This record gives sequence, C-alpha cells and structure tokens, in this order.
Amino acid sequence: MGVERTQTRVRYLVLAFGVCLAAITYLDRVCISITAQQMMQDLHLSPVQMSLVFSAFTLAYALFEIPTGWWGDRVGTRKVLTRIVVWWSSFTIATAASFSYHSLLAVRFLFGAGEAGAWPNIARTFSRWFPATERGTAQGIFFMGAHLAGGITPLLVSAMLHVMRWRTVFAVFGAIGFVWAFAWYRWFRDNPEDHPAVSESEAALIRKGRAPAAGHDLDRRRWKTLLSDRNLWLLCTMYFAQCYGFYFYITWLPSYLEKVRGFSSATLGIMAGLPLMLSVLADLFGGVTTDRAVRRFGLRIGRAGVGAASFFAASIAMIAGTAASDPVVAGICIALAAASSNFALGAAWGACIDIGGSHSGVVSACMNTAGQVGGVLSPIILAQVVQRSSDWMAPLYLTGVLYLIGAICWSFVNPNRPIWDESHEKSSVRAVTY
Repeated sequence: MGVERTQTRVRYLVLAFGVCLAAITYLDRVCISITAQQMMQDLHLSPVQMSLVFSAFTLAYALFEIPTGWWGDRVGTRKVLTRIVVWWSSFTIATAASFSYHSLLAVRFLFGAGEAGAWPNIARTFSRWFPATERGTAQGIFFMGAHLAGGITPLLVSAMLHVMRWRTVFAVFGAIGFVWAFAWYRWFRDNPEDHPAVSESEAALIRKGRAPAAGHDLDRRRWKTLLSDRNLWLLCTMYFAQCYGFYFYITWLPSYLEKVRGFSSATLGIMAGLPLMLSVLADLFGGVTTDRAVRRFGLRIGRAGVGAASFFAASIAMIAGTAASDPVVAGICIALAAASSNFALGAAWGACIDIGGSHSGVVSACMNTAGQVGGVLSPIILAQVVQRSSDWMAPLYLTGVLYLIGAICWSFVNPNRPIWDESHEKSSVRAVTY
C-alpha cells in the first residue's frame, strides 16, 4: 500500500488496440481488390463500374473525414472509434448482400462514410497517450499492422475463394470488427489519468510535451487560421500523392500484374501482397527513424527530412518499375515504391500532431481528406485511360511524378511552426471531462 507503481506501460496496450484496428480495416479494404473479378462476373460490372465502386468508398471516406475527426476532438475517441468500427463492420457484411451495381455502389459508399475518421481519431488517441518523442514510432507500428494485414489479405482471400464464394468472405471479415469494438469500449479511457492501470509516473511521462485537451472550439477565426496554414497545405498535397499511389496498390495492382505482367494465379497473390508486406518493415523503421531523427536533429529534419527522402525514393522506384521489361523486376520496383512512400507515414502523422496541438484530430483529418481525394481519382483515372487506350504505363508514370511533387512539398514543411500558438492559452483552457 502507498507504493507508487513506476513501471506501468499501459500506453503500449493502447497501441496494441490501434494495431488490431489497423489490421481489421485493411482486411476489409483490400479484400475487394482480390474478389473484384468474381464480383464483376456475378453482378455484370464493367471495369469502369468497378472503379466507381472502389472510389465510392473513398469519396464517402473523404467527405466524412473532417467532421468525424472534429467529433473525436470534441467527445473523445473511445465513443467515436467504437461507432466507426461497428458501422464499417456492418457494411462489410452488407457488401455480401449486394445484388446489382447500384446496390454495391450504395453499400460501399456507406461503408466509407462509416469508416471515415478512424485514422485521425487514432492520431488523436496517440496525441493523448504518447509523449512527443514516441509518437512517430507509435504511428509507424500502427501502419505496420495495417499493411501487414493488407499484405496477408491477398493470400488469405485467394485461399478462401477456393472453398467459399466472395459473399461469404465479406461476411466473415465483417464479423471480426464487433469483437474489437466491444473490447475497446470496455477497456479504453480517453485520458491516461482516468485509466486505473496507469501509474502516476507513466501519466507524468505522457503529459510531457502534450498539448492541453481541446478546450477551445474551432470557431470561425480558428478555422480561417487552419485553412490558410502553409504547413497544412503542403502536408495535404503530399498526402494526395501518397494515397493516389497507395490506392493503385489495393485496387488495380492485381489486375495489372495478371493482365500486363503475366503473373499466374500461383504467384499473383505473392506479388500483389508484396507492396504491403515490404511496407510492414518500412512503417516500423520509418516511425523509429523519424523519432530518432527528431531527438538528434530536431523536428524539421526528423519529420520533413525523412519524408522528403522517402518520397524521392518512391518516385525513382515507381518510374523504374514501370519502365522495366522483366515482370519480376517491375513487380519488385513497384513494391519498393509503395514501401518507400509508406516509410514517411510516421513522419506525416507525427507532423500533424506537432502542428495541430489540441486539435490534432481535425488537422489529421484535413490531411487524410486530401489523401482520399487522391484515392478517389486513382482507380478512376487508371480505368478510363486503360479503357480508352489500353495504356497501363501512363497512369503509373503519373504516380511516379506525383511522388516527386510530394518530396518537394516535404522540403518546405516546418513542424516547428504550430498552426495555433496554444502556449498562452493553457491557463485559460478549462478542464474537459469526456
């Protein structure tokens, strides 16, 4: 009795919940790229219609991203993430009941609307539960879970399709999220200080460098400051490029590898999953790298320097893979491009927390919304170009150019300059109890 617990690591269990959340989202997202051919055959869909189905999810995701990020800043991520996971799990199961192009389009739109805000609310959670010097690593491990699941999913779904139809696959994957939502709501607390397992020493460590709880709402003046911030626009442009490329990997890459590069079904699952499998290592080491660089060189080099180098490498690898004549070399280069762009994720989401302070959920949502716009356009542009000219090369070269633009944007980002100077507001921020 009365002995202070000095070694609690409850924040790592929060991270474990985040990793599981990331994995479940990518099971559900990537599944449709592998089942696409069966779905197109059963529902009589053209490639352009299927591209619009892909983009319906992303469009809804973009539209509801900022409102849901703001909601998490206001009421806390315990409730908001529970609602998000229950919603998207329900519509993953509902995908199995689709009977036409329009029903599938509606279900995937509602799926995207429900999942919107998951990433910003995780960033918000990490901003409350991790000290500044651990956030990049936490974000990197979080994305590692997402991409590990995404990399395994093509193999898993390909195996499942040998024994069940695509409708059953969606029903199985959708059921998993309900388990996560129940456990999260029962165990998690919005503030570390409110969790009974957190010791005072761990709470003090977490509070070090943490922004105050969101006591100042985003009124018109603060929204104007947000939307005119140069850092935010640079991060948004960079993330547009990142997601434009990423949505190619999780939508049309299997078709490209099969139809253009000639991979058989025996190796297709491996090559389609390779970009996300390599991204698992990139996520982890990218997160660790950005935090170590921050500690040694400061925020500017630690975030922007890591991001710029990652995107430049992604640009070179994507262009080289598109130009390569050997199918295996092409597949490996494209996978390396994906991993290189994802190496910067810890820096990107860490920078949102750096400049966003107590409104990191909204700032993260703005960046992710711009990314989802890229995700909406990516499968549509590719399908339109391929349908009209049978040219798969131009859309991939465009992705390489976008990565280069992302690298240039990173070189001008300054995470040392927060959007709002909240230091003078701390004394006036009222305590918020969620």
